[in-house]
Amino acid sequence: MKKMILMILTASLFFAAPVLAVEVVVIETNHGDITVELDNEKAPISVANFLTYADSNHYDGTIFHRVIKDFMIQGGNFTPDMSPKKTLGKIKNEAGNGLRNLRGTLAMARTGEVDSATSQFFINLKDNDFLDHKDNTVRGYGYAVFGKVVKGMSVVNKIGTTRTHTFKRFSDVPAEPVVIKSVKRVAK
Repeated sequence: MKKMILMILTASLFFAAPVLAVEVVVIETNHGDITVELDNEKAPISVANFLTYADSNHYDGTIFHRVIKDFMIQGGNFTPDMSPKKTLGKIKNEAGNGLRNLRGTLAMARTGEVDSATSQFFINLKDNDFLDHKDNTVRGYGYAVFGKVVKGMSVVNKIGTTRTHTFKRFSDVPAEPVVIKSVKRVAK
């Protein structure tokens, strides 16, 4: 019986679909396309989470709702009227994965709670080393980088200079909505 179970496990590992070290997605916005490589090797939880939302069309019709010039652009959960979409559970923070919050990288947005990321992500407009993992305290844990822009940084920069205002209870909201039309996987 043990031999049979071992053979089944071995066969299932052999025939399992390969996990790609890098997944590529295109974030289509009303300002242009942003092509991103996701690092499945160093941030498997964050990448799987992001792709789950992308594959379910969660990001379609959301906006980059927080834009801070010379810092970052954040999106992934709010509609143009600033209504939040329903999200899945919180994920483990992978900020200690060795990836840094450099210009053009994607990271998971979160609250003050270390393991609180859901669908929101941000793209760094400059090197933001103060967001990197420093230690395991709440303050020093950092924000998990899980990908980088490989094409369309000019679109990111354009979004990063969008005029913002306060809308409802939210600050740094683009005055004209920056809509994420879709997030789709593409063949590498």
